[in-house]
Amino acid sequence: MSYSTACACLKCSLNLLFLLFLQVAYAQNEFQKADNWLNNNLHSLGGRAVLVIFKDGKIIYNHSENNLSPLQKTMFKRIAQKHGEDKNKAVQDFAFTTREPIASCSKWLSAALVMTFVDEGKLSLEDTVGKFLPILTLHQKGSITIKDCLAHLTGIKAGKEERAGNLTSKSQTMDEVIEKIAALPMEGKPGTVFHYSSIGLQIAAAVIEKISGQDYETLFHQRIAIPCDMENTDFGKKKILLAAGGAISTPEDYIHFLKMILQNGIYNGKRVLSKESIYKMEQDYTKNVSLKFSPKDAGNLDYGLGEWILEEGNNRAKVVSSPGLFGSFPWVDNERKYAGFLFVLNLNRRGREQKYNELRKIIDEEITAIPIP
Repeated sequence: MSYSTACACLKCSLNLLFLLFLQVAYAQNEFQKADNWLNNNLHSLGGRAVLVIFKDGKIIYNHSENNLSPLQKTMFKRIAQKHGEDKNKAVQDFAFTTREPIASCSKWLSAALVMTFVDEGKLSLEDTVGKFLPILTLHQKGSITIKDCLAHLTGIKAGKEERAGNLTSKSQTMDEVIEKIAALPMEGKPGTVFHYSSIGLQIAAAVIEKISGQDYETLFHQRIAIPCDMENTDFGKKKILLAAGGAISTPEDYIHFLKMILQNGIYNGKRVLSKESIYKMEQDYTKNVSLKFSPKDAGNLDYGLGEWILEEGNNRAKVVSSPGLFGSFPWVDNERKYAGFLFVLNLNRRGREQKYNELRKIIDEEITAIPIP
């Protein structure tokens, strides 16, 4: 190679390196407001947070912030010690692959799992649960539909203990859980009252176990986790799991699930759910029902199947979500065609709705400002 040719190649390489540097710097600056929001709210989010945004077939933002205060470290260590867990692990920094309980973010996963049976024709949203679980018929609850179960419209009155999942933790079998649910009082006709709880999804879980002859953990693994590359997500691998709130996941895994939802049921070219099922999940089933119980931070939001409707649409909701008690906040924006997941561990619910609306607005603005290549 001649000297002049070598110089030309070196100049070209340096130019490409410079352009690459500019591209990276520009990509970081595109989400400067999101960076600032994480920094400004980190303490109230629990001291650790991971924010991931997926759009146009790729992750366009993945940022972690960690700064536990001494008080927060003490709190997390005490909680770990109480449950016989590693105190040092309890205060480790959060990253893209960190695994933690996601509480009610589980509801979205469970509703999707039930819908795989609907896609296969093994179940209908209008099927009544008494068809599969006769004990519910014996207690005048057999007319509850699968749709009622996924939309919290069973009409069953769930107290504080039932909402907390004590039905599963104090039972030895799924049949025992259903017997306890069957004995609970009714507070309205199925399909007419909304009561946000663990009850409906637990009934749906029992139904698909009966249909398939397999346990819930195996069904989730085969039908959702494997197809969506969610290698580090499960429901605790307990004997009796809590379908509405028992999942443990990572930012990496959950954004895979959201990618599937955003892409109308397809993940990396594989059909996981039908487009029809995705649309059915994103319909409003609570518009004209009586409200018995809803979380304070849900405001006046309506509900689909396993997910809250943050913004209404015509044939489907514009924005849907399934936030968890521990603070994690996933959402899919069908209008702007992106998905986001804020991964935290935080029991402080004060001002949570306002904070997350603020975050969504920031992401919406920054995504809109990204120039089309």
